[in-house]
Amino acid sequence: MNVPPCCDLIPDHIRQLAPYQPGKPMSELERELGLTSIIKLASNENPLGPSPKALGALQGLSQAFSLYPDGNGFELKTALSHRYRLDVDHWILGNGSNDLLDLVARTFLGPGTSAVYSRYAFAVYALATQAVGAVGLEVPDLDFGHDLEAMLAAIRPDTRVIFIANPNNPTGTFLDGKTLRRALARVPAEVVVVLDEAYTEYLSDVHRYDSFSLLREFDNLLVCRTFSKAYGLAGLRVGCAAGHPELIAFLNRLRQPFNVSVPGLLAATAALQDEEFLSMTRRVNDQGRAQLVAAFQRLDLLFIPSWGNFISVAVADGAAMYQGLLRQGVIVRPLAAYAMPNYLRVTVGTEAENERFIESLEKLL
Repeated sequence: MNVPPCCDLIPDHIRQLAPYQPGKPMSELERELGLTSIIKLASNENPLGPSPKALGALQGLSQAFSLYPDGNGFELKTALSHRYRLDVDHWILGNGSNDLLDLVARTFLGPGTSAVYSRYAFAVYALATQAVGAVGLEVPDLDFGHDLEAMLAAIRPDTRVIFIANPNNPTGTFLDGKTLRRALARVPAEVVVVLDEAYTEYLSDVHRYDSFSLLREFDNLLVCRTFSKAYGLAGLRVGCAAGHPELIAFLNRLRQPFNVSVPGLLAATAALQDEEFLSMTRRVNDQGRAQLVAAFQRLDLLFIPSWGNFISVAVADGAAMYQGLLRQGVIVRPLAAYAMPNYLRVTVGTEAENERFIESLEKLL
């Protein structure tokens, strides 16, 4: 098939992009292998499903589908403001937190600029940076996590953004609040620090810190959250970020209008109030994570201690093990795209799902 001439004019930084590879959906595996009993432990989704309060908010919603959503997300922003004691003008909403990461890149990056991020960090940081023609400065990891000293040293005069995931995806590593604050104090004021906290709800009380209080000290900080993980709303695509009102105002200049749907806004607003569901989610995750850790130790498999709702475990051949698990109806995430070819990332599921994964893994071993 001939390539359309218009494609010849696509910039090189777009040509060189490797598209993000999402986890394989269950329906695709059913078509490929003819399986009917499948569990998906690949995309860090909540095995308990959505918050019951979120589901309740969606009842009888069909009449609203013909209307555009509130482009300003007033109710959800108000709920976030009350929850975290920040004025409404500190908030911006996104079509998932990925939308906000891309928005940061389009606002602050471009040709002649650079962004700093860690090796083994979320793949979207590099993709969003390259997509706008900026240079990605990938810093070597420290025990699969962020080496903040090395990241600070990597800052150049043209650096405009630093991406930090805490807990980190896909390795699950964690930086405590005091360590983060010390690092933030050393970042030049003209560099935006994106603190990506997609998995922060899974932290125990001992490890939890108040990232929003840091916004009162650091005008260049942007804290990103998502409703896709602990709140169980991945299919509705709702994210949020908080930062200095002027920073938020510039992001809003590029934000697509109506970027969060009516169901998304309603469900996220209700889910934010569902403390009982969040506590149950954390409890199930803690128990499931311990279940997986015990199995990996029994099987003498190396794994990366995780503070999220997933664990990355080393196997002899990640691709082969991934395919073997697929044939048994178990979907996990191979990490070759993260330069970790011997690792699989496994989402913490229900007790039964975890046990089925463990049994399938043991058979293949």
